[in-house]
Amino acid sequence: MEKYPGKKKIAIFISGRGSNLKSLIKSSKRKNSLFKIILVISNNLDAPGLKYATKSKIKKFGIRYKSRSYFESQSIKILKRYKIDLLCLAGFMKILSGSFIKKFSKPILNIHPSLLPKYKGLNTHLRAIKNKDKFAGASVHKVNQRLDSGKIILQKKIKILKKDNIKSLKRKVLVIEHEIYPKAIVKFLTNL
Repeated sequence: MEKYPGKKKIAIFISGRGSNLKSLIKSSKRKNSLFKIILVISNNLDAPGLKYATKSKIKKFGIRYKSRSYFESQSIKILKRYKIDLLCLAGFMKILSGSFIKKFSKPILNIHPSLLPKYKGLNTHLRAIKNKDKFAGASVHKVNQRLDSGKIILQKKIKILKKDNIKSLKRKVLVIEHEIYPKAIVKFLTNL
């Protein structure tokens, strides 16, 4: 008997605060939600997001990042044990190997704080400001073997104001992330 009839089982990888995790949990608790967050895994044993998972009565696992292969092999065991349908990276600051992506064999989504394909990797806000871009934003994309290069599912942009600095831009983009990540998951699941 399926415990969550009709809902896709999601795991979330985090490294820090878990602010996107909070927004996804909130969205998953809506009555007509298409997904249920089953577990949260972090490579950082002190990630504040793990406490939030506990508060929300979601199983959590902190896996010490001894090496990428150690973290990934431990994670795969957990993901398979809980029959996870979709993995979402939410502020997960490590790069998954091609072999992890193959072994997991289910879709993986990531949220990235830029308008991809612009500014893959780190320091996206600094780069946008330095290049005097008019817009910044966030993208949810499917994870493939190349960094921040998978198919884009949803994007939203905001204006960069003259008075914006890295901190203010980061705050504004985070608001967008919280808004589009749950929508992107629903869009993705609807089109499966």
